[in-house]
Amino acid sequence: MRKNTTGFGVLMAFGLIGAGVFTWSPLPQNASQETLAAGAKSFDAEIVRDKWGVPHIYGARDADASFGLGYAQAEDDFETLQLVTAAGRGVLARYQGKGAATTDYLINLMGIWDRLDRRYAQEVPDDVKQSARAFVAGVNLYASEHKEKNWQGLMPMTEQDVVAGFMFKTPLFYGFDARLLELFGDERAETISLDPTKTEAFHVGPKPMAKRGSNAFAVSPKRSGDGITRLFINSHQPLTGPVAWYEAHMVSRAGLDIQGGLFPGTPIVLSGFNQHLGWANTVNNPDLTDIFVLTINPKNKYQYKLDGQWTDFEKSTARINVKLFGPFAYKAKRDVLRSVHGPVVETPRGHYALKYAGMDEVRQLEQYIRLSKTDSLESFMGVMAMNALPSINYVYGDKDGNIGFIHNAQYPDRVTGWDWQKYLPGDRSDLNWDRYLPFSAVPRLINPESGFLWNANNDPTRATDGADNLSRADHPAHMGLQTNMTNRALRIEELTANEGDISRARLLTMKFDNSYAKGSEADLLIKDVLSMDFSGAPNLHAAQAHLAQWDYGTDMENRHAALGVLSVLDEITEKYTGDPAPSHRDAFVSAVDYLTAHYGRIDPKWGELNRLERGEASAPISGGPDVLRAIYPKARGEDGVLTAGSGDSYVALVEWDSEGRQTAHVIQPFGSNVEDRGSVHHNDQLPLFAAQKLRAIELDEAKIRAQASEIYSPGAR
Repeated sequence: MRKNTTGFGVLMAFGLIGAGVFTWSPLPQNASQETLAAGAKSFDAEIVRDKWGVPHIYGARDADASFGLGYAQAEDDFETLQLVTAAGRGVLARYQGKGAATTDYLINLMGIWDRLDRRYAQEVPDDVKQSARAFVAGVNLYASEHKEKNWQGLMPMTEQDVVAGFMFKTPLFYGFDARLLELFGDERAETISLDPTKTEAFHVGPKPMAKRGSNAFAVSPKRSGDGITRLFINSHQPLTGPVAWYEAHMVSRAGLDIQGGLFPGTPIVLSGFNQHLGWANTVNNPDLTDIFVLTINPKNKYQYKLDGQWTDFEKSTARINVKLFGPFAYKAKRDVLRSVHGPVVETPRGHYALKYAGMDEVRQLEQYIRLSKTDSLESFMGVMAMNALPSINYVYGDKDGNIGFIHNAQYPDRVTGWDWQKYLPGDRSDLNWDRYLPFSAVPRLINPESGFLWNANNDPTRATDGADNLSRADHPAHMGLQTNMTNRALRIEELTANEGDISRARLLTMKFDNSYAKGSEADLLIKDVLSMDFSGAPNLHAAQAHLAQWDYGTDMENRHAALGVLSVLDEITEKYTGDPAPSHRDAFVSAVDYLTAHYGRIDPKWGELNRLERGEASAPISGGPDVLRAIYPKARGEDGVLTAGSGDSYVALVEWDSEGRQTAHVIQPFGSNVEDRGSVHHNDQLPLFAAQKLRAIELDEAKIRAQASEIYSPGAR
């Protein structure tokens, strides 16, 4: 049987399961209603739901807006809020069993709560603490009103839970967990799943079908053709789960007015816009994790060699309760070791220490809060100089016509001359970097001469169609800048090759483009299949002739896309899932067999397979894996349907005219209410999203209130 590190196998790989003595481990009793509601007395907010159910939250103070946001999130997706709380505390296995135990161990290995206990009081500013405190007061107030929904013994949520969530999740976006798990030598790439479409969220398993990606575009007035600045936010995320976008608008009388997307459990918008400016984020993947090979003292397993001396590990114990049934849980204990480099893992091949960006960072929430109130390029860059976020690209636009691209990361200040993408000797302190490069060294391109910027999770030296792209020669090799080009990136270059203005219509056409580019993985695979000899198999020969007519498009009416996409799907997603792709011949034959078995033909419309579904709602949708209209299926359905699980999610087009007047159009795949299947807002945006339409949003408070479907205060519905 193929080795598999999911579930119980990962526990064994980490050595978590020892000889447990006691299994009696009842969960604590739930907190009283009074205890849960107590924090709400300090805050006041008003929630204005628009006709789409999206919350617009008003408060006197910033913290009041966070309070209302916590309550609104809980109304719409309380289950996921509890999931992220349990995961961040390292207690998820007590609720979900052995599949979640490795996530709990990772919380201990990363030292999340040890670091938080040491640094929270002094290094998290009072206003940031107050926003986190207010947010959880809103969540806990909802919990007090709906105790039947509470996971036993989990609530109340705490302000430290909020900060811990940032500390845990931000390194996962650049793949720290994959580097850790590769040390165990499994055949497949594994991650802590943030996408419930492949495995349960926060369980270790094969990488989901869709790597978290995104597109982002910014067009300056000189390139737009009408003097308007345009910012296009187009994130690609799982459509459900702990990193699915939740849309909200937060306003305070203290100057906060920010709207956009955020993840469950966060008290501030993460990607969005205020009146003055906005930003889009895309996942980047520079080399931000270093692995050091340790030499262990043969006479003392708690010592390692450093500069010729045996040095003691820092040592603590991870205690993980793994749910069995009822009040019974397996009590696992595991030593957690730490060298001067960072956390240490013991594998069948030896001991390794990991050092990674964000390892000792507690300021992530602070930076997001500060960004929300910036009002100019200068103030935005000033906040970015905090350099508290371990990764993530920024594409920027503002009312003054400025645009910018930042290949943002905490770049380690490494010794030159070494290949930092290989394993490194752990017995030399001179290789143990202890700081990051200054923000001034972070690659960025502001106001390029062409007036156009973009990113699609690609090589940062290809971010504009002018002559002033970033140069790799200007950045030291040890920064580990990524070099890949996605199909989406190649396609953007094709679509802008004829230069000219990038008008609103052209930008929308680009964003919703659904084709594969020349030179892409799909192109190379299809050309290979078309070169093969299928003359001895009439059905395959006919299918090959049909494939030869494919224009590389994935529009829902396309009758060649089903065969084409199914032929290239595994090749495109191999780098994401870790599942080895079949040979090109086998992939093509499998596609023919799949279509024949489920449709009795090889040319169904692509929209018959490619579907967007939630509850009873289902619609055909254009797009496919790694096209600009990115749609990734959960899996090949046994019913022949490829239901969308990841890809295009929150989309926003933000515009400022020459007078600074702002308009915005947005859309999300389903609706604002995740939990309540009976709510009209569970899937009311699905038809618009599938039809590639955006909805105009009101920016004026009086108009928002006049068109509201509901206005209430937390606790007073």
